[in-house]
Amino acid sequence: MKRGVIGFRPERLSQALDVRGLSQVQLAAIAGVSAGSISKWRSGQQEPTTDGLSKLARAVNVQPDWFLRPLIESDASARLFRSNASALKSARSLLSARHTWAKELAAQLSEFVEYPNVVFPQRDFRTPLEITDEEIEVASSECRKLWKLGLGPVPDVVLAIENAGGIVVRELTGVARIEGLSSWCSLNERPFVYLNAEKANGFRSRFDAAHELGHIVLHRNISPPVAQANHKEMERQAHYFAGAFLMPAESFSAEIPPMPSLDTLLALKPRWKVSVAAMQMRLGALKLIDEREQLNLWKRKSARFGGKSEPLDDQLVPEQPRLLRRAIGLIIESGIVPRESLPERFGLSAGDVENLAGLPEGYFEPMNSRVIDLDVVRLRRSSSSGNIG
Repeated sequence: MKRGVIGFRPERLSQALDVRGLSQVQLAAIAGVSAGSISKWRSGQQEPTTDGLSKLARAVNVQPDWFLRPLIESDASARLFRSNASALKSARSLLSARHTWAKELAAQLSEFVEYPNVVFPQRDFRTPLEITDEEIEVASSECRKLWKLGLGPVPDVVLAIENAGGIVVRELTGVARIEGLSSWCSLNERPFVYLNAEKANGFRSRFDAAHELGHIVLHRNISPPVAQANHKEMERQAHYFAGAFLMPAESFSAEIPPMPSLDTLLALKPRWKVSVAAMQMRLGALKLIDEREQLNLWKRKSARFGGKSEPLDDQLVPEQPRLLRRAIGLIIESGIVPRESLPERFGLSAGDVENLAGLPEGYFEPMNSRVIDLDVVRLRRSSSSGNIG
């Protein structure tokens, strides 16, 4: 019997299929092997030969040794998606696999750099039924106080999360119906937020980031089965948290006149950097308008603006993550690892690392001289004494 590559990890193959959005049959055609071989490799019945492994790696654009690396359990909390529809199962698998890659990339970078300390409000809710709207208001207020954000508009939600030790990834996925996901990571002992960049609307992107922050703060200790059974309520709570975090009750309500019009909310949109729809929801939550007034505002909004788009939507550029790209920039500019060999160290393609870290296309080309700003992270002392091949 012909022996294959001992140490091949079938779970890595499943992960690669999810990330690339391929079926076993499609992968077999791309790799130039039989569908039966892919099935046996994936089930662990058989290991690929050296040649088969090389073909597999080329087909999914990773290093061959990536398939030999153990898939480390990284979740310290449930992975919470914006959509729980069964029709989007493959999309959730794709985003979940990319989320895992981000965690592994951050863990490997942490061998060389120190990230900001983790500073998030602590909550020990075990079920969403314990969480009241009043407690969400308190948690959002505590978050602002911890991060010294004051009571005005948050300048940059993504930057605030990263300054508090969270790691944010924002990339194009081809999946428009799921805005993001989040979870706490046991590898890094910090929260991760994965944002979908399909819709280039800065107002909605900020709210998405604040929504995932709500999950991070409120739902850290809720088990996956409980989360699955209470998905709709947890989504509502994260939405409520986002509104409370972006529009604090005392300061936001002070700027709202009695019976506000759509034009009033549009005038406030650039200042608070939230959509008119989000402001309408917050007004209702704060009881600044009653149900009848809320309904009238929705009707006027629909008549004037149409569907989901609003005036001024193109006036705010989506906030961009910084932490991972600064970590990579620091490692390269310090000469610890050569630019062109860094993706190989992670086992991924240059394009995957660029996308996950928010780096410009072609950044890992040998002659590329782009400099990435290097503050926030710093080298570990043990890593600054020499180069690693």
